Amino acid sequence: MSANATPVRIGEVGVWAGQWALTAERAADIERLGYQTIWIGGSPSADLAIVDTLLGATETIAVATGIVNIWTAEAGAVADSFHRIEQAWPGRFLLGIGAGHPEANAGYTKPYQALVDYLDVLDEHAVPANRRVLAALGPRVLRLAADRAAGAHPYLVTPEFTESARETLGEAPLLAVEHKVALGLFGDDTLATARAAVHNPYLQLANYRANLRRLGYAEADLDNGGSDELIDALAARGIASAVAPKLRAHLDAGADHVAVHVLPDADDPLVTLAELAPTLGLSEK
Repeated sequence: MSANATPVRIGEVGVWAGQWALTAERAADIERLGYQTIWIGGSPSADLAIVDTLLGATETIAVATGIVNIWTAEAGAVADSFHRIEQAWPGRFLLGIGAGHPEANAGYTKPYQALVDYLDVLDEHAVPANRRVLAALGPRVLRLAADRAAGAHPYLVTPEFTESARETLGEAPLLAVEHKVALGLFGDDTLATARAAVHNPYLQLANYRANLRRLGYAEADLDNGGSDELIDALAARGIASAVAPKLRAHLDAGADHVAVHVLPDADDPLVTLAELAPTLGLSEK
């Protein structure tokens, strides 16, 4: 598929975590476990200081933003940060950008055109197209990701979405998806953990609801915390040996990379990541 979409070596399996959960020490441990990319969630600021922290604490792992919010991080400042990072750690950083959510950004208008304008500024500041990815769910932004970036970084998606997104993107662009994981022996506990993470805030956000409706889910699946079927599609639950095939289903459906998002977000993700790593074929360094 898209091994040449970007020169950044992101591998097949990475880790998605909010910036609040990522420290230099955790980054080094994630790399030691064999994961190949760290995706920084939570709309990092334009100075991208956390990227310096994570790259400075590691040796080879790639770092990506998942994602920089175009409404809160000015494009010129982000471009300057990209070049600073590239000079210090060449070839290890992938810039993920996206339009966020109308519920969270007061100035949210015409998001598609705003993305185009943001990409224009990145072009003017010589940020290469193959060093950036777009948060993309709908067909129009997926096509923009194929045309103006290395590819797409969709969030809160199913393998069925991944298969459809690959068809829209075409064969060459990068497709790197996030998928949630609730590890545990007890089904009721993992279901409750996964439902809490999906319901608040994601099932309250219009763009995610619209995408899930495109996948065939009814309003009844999206309301009241989400149906069991929906939660199971969006979060892999159970013991590690049962979770791993659910993550690999994205790769089988056409993704190049899956980013493991450990639930709950407030926990240290390393216990789950260490348990999962061997089942995903990762080797400790």
